[in-house]
Amino acid sequence: MKETMKKISDVLKVIFGYGIMISLFGGGLTFFGYMVALIIGGDTAAAICDVMYNTIIPVAIFLSTTMVLLGIVAMYLAGELALTPTKREKNVKKSDDKKEDKKVEKK
Repeated sequence: MKETMKKISDVLKVIFGYGIMISLFGGGLTFFGYMVALIIGGDTAAAICDVMYNTIIPVAIFLSTTMVLLGIVAMYLAGELALTPTKREKNVKKSDDKKEDKKVEKK
């Protein structure tokens, strides 16, 4: 069972990676589109901004949101505990131990 979950997780991670890459490319495309519109100016710039705002940005937002959800599912299937607060408790215990060691040394 764990082996199949790991295989599914690996496939989802690959899809997540490509999806985020495409999403970042779309974000860069809008940035450069707005820069071109700023340089051109006038009615043409307004048309460029309108096209980007109505077509590219909604798709990029939907794609990035979907890919983040897919990444979280992949982490869950792989058994990764990156989003749990239990790791912090271990660090706190280590720092408490160091404080106790310093108190012992002072005495």
